[in-house]
Amino acid sequence: METHPVWLQPVKFLKGVGPARAALLEKELGIVTVHDLLHLFPNRYVDRSKVYRINELQWAPADVQVYGKIASYRIEGSGKTKRLVAVLEDGDAALELVWFRNYGWVKEKFPPGTPVVVYGKLNWFGKRVSMVHPETETAESFKQRGYLGLVPVYPSTEKLTKRGVTNKVFRQIMFDAFQNPAIRFSETLPGWMLRDYQLTGKDEAMRSVHFPKDMNSLSRAQYRLKFEELFFLQLQLLYKNRYRKTKIKGHVFQKVGDYFNKFYKEVLPFDLTGAQKRVVREIRRDLRSGTQMNRLLQGDVGSGKTVVAMLSMLLAVDNGFQAAMLAPTEILATQHFQNLKKWADALGIQIGLLTGSTKKSERKILLNDLQSGRLHILVGTHALLEDNVQFRNLGLTVIDEQHRFGVAQRAKMWKKNQIPPHMLIMTATPIPRTLAMSHYGDLDVSVIDELPPGRKPVETHHLYAREAQKAYNFVRRQVKAGRQAYIVFPLIEESKVLDLESLMEGYDRLAQQFVPSGIRMGMVHGAMKPAEKEAVMQAFKRGDIDVLVSTTVIEVGVDVPNATVMIIESAQRFGLSQLHQLRGRVGRGADKSYCILITDGKLSEEARTRIRTMIETNDGFRIAEADLRLRGPGNIMGTQQSGMMRLKIADLVKDGLLMQRARNAAARFLEKDPGMQLPEHQTTVRIFKENFRKAGFWNFIG
Repeated sequence: METHPVWLQPVKFLKGVGPARAALLEKELGIVTVHDLLHLFPNRYVDRSKVYRINELQWAPADVQVYGKIASYRIEGSGKTKRLVAVLEDGDAALELVWFRNYGWVKEKFPPGTPVVVYGKLNWFGKRVSMVHPETETAESFKQRGYLGLVPVYPSTEKLTKRGVTNKVFRQIMFDAFQNPAIRFSETLPGWMLRDYQLTGKDEAMRSVHFPKDMNSLSRAQYRLKFEELFFLQLQLLYKNRYRKTKIKGHVFQKVGDYFNKFYKEVLPFDLTGAQKRVVREIRRDLRSGTQMNRLLQGDVGSGKTVVAMLSMLLAVDNGFQAAMLAPTEILATQHFQNLKKWADALGIQIGLLTGSTKKSERKILLNDLQSGRLHILVGTHALLEDNVQFRNLGLTVIDEQHRFGVAQRAKMWKKNQIPPHMLIMTATPIPRTLAMSHYGDLDVSVIDELPPGRKPVETHHLYAREAQKAYNFVRRQVKAGRQAYIVFPLIEESKVLDLESLMEGYDRLAQQFVPSGIRMGMVHGAMKPAEKEAVMQAFKRGDIDVLVSTTVIEVGVDVPNATVMIIESAQRFGLSQLHQLRGRVGRGADKSYCILITDGKLSEEARTRIRTMIETNDGFRIAEADLRLRGPGNIMGTQQSGMMRLKIADLVKDGLLMQRARNAAARFLEKDPGMQLPEHQTTVRIFKENFRKAGFWNFIG
């Protein structure tokens, strides 16, 4: 932050603000100080370089700017329809200006004969044209402010607009603030960076982004400010990564022992893919380095992340340590436990499962075995984070579906041993490259970009609701051939009661379809007790249920190789990555599998794009990129990185190339000045430290 006292001055003292508007700005936009205000960047610009004559308006766009003189005023209508109408003339033609409310000031400020510039949307009634609630100011004022050209449009809210803080008012407040001679933006980046990356100066950039002379000056200003924002983000992430590797000790897993070798050579029922082997090598290198591993493992559904996790945990056990695997739901934790237990039993190692529904007597035995070291691997849900879950010697924590856990929750696992355990963070939701750089840029990243041999891509089709019978007939044929199917319904309401009612209606409708044919049905949803859900899932896995009707509770972790059909009802209600995750529940065996998306007749353009993307590709990374473009980064990543610097001007969707340049600059900065001591870097270092202080040191090391 700038050091001059003017930056910390409350905005209520600025011209045009005052206490009432200041309170509103704080509540609606979080603006408290002058610094906050001037760092509220425009989210778009309107080209006001063209001033139309009135007789040109039939060829003009909807938003226009017109010069003329107020010729006269009149009041029309009565009651709620009462309105003030002004006639604007330019010597050749006339245009009506209309105000429906709060218009007492208009005649006083712009008496007849006043030259004005008006801006707004046109309304045509035959050949008669009007402009309702135009943005109006005197021609003299307009010229003084230099608004001809690109005009900023600031972020706002409905309440601000209703209370009279319009975009015009925002611009005026900004303009007046910039007239203060104390408002000078000191340079925040070193000279070599400005030269090497061809960046304009900070003060010029800040002025141009608010009041650009032309498109070129605006582009240069935006480039500079976006670069700076992304640079400080990347500097934080790279420094954090370097700190972990140089300052935080890690348990050394020196040997590859009997458990690992026996599993790899005798127990594993298939060969690892080249990608899995590469990732295991990367993990082994981390685990014997003497520094704590923090690695993000990305792999599409079915790519074999669980096997990599098992091999990593066996390295811990071989070296005398315990391992933990954390999953976000009981279904997923139980699924992992069942898969891992088969392997653990074959190796003669002890594995346990701890969830919220673990019985008290079982829990006591489990915790005693964990503390004594008799238990080698513990799989569980958030229950593992509790303080009374104490390991004898935890060496590795695997976190599955990382986006379901917050930074603070992950940090709790650090404290389960004096030296923090190694962390392997897994996700089956592919993360676009720009998001990986911004949210996980402090972690080392491994990608399993290859599916096991024999896995066939799932064939995806789209049907409208009126064609749903085709899908149900197809399910009958698949069941007759010995296969199984999922039918998933969306969460339609916030209310669990209404969601359950909706699911029950769907289940009853489907029962009329399938039960007379002898098809056995089951249902699972979030309102069921964990034991009930598990019983249904096991029945489906055994083949006692042919068609499982469900909500998105089966989105991750369910592994039934005999299931070959996934029908998603009201598919337009699901996000793209969620559709991809659901589709990943089938295609897990040797048989050809199918995903059928059923939608309502009317689809939004965004819904059409989601459906089309699902049909065109099975590639999770392509789907993640499309999802990023549709929904934006905030909706994809959630709030788990709450300590991370919030972006004010850069756009993670559009600025991927700039992000890479900023990361390169941050890496060069640390190479030139590892101790952050160089005199020319001190302003940059001060801002960097301020960002760390805001993020909180716990986030820095956690």
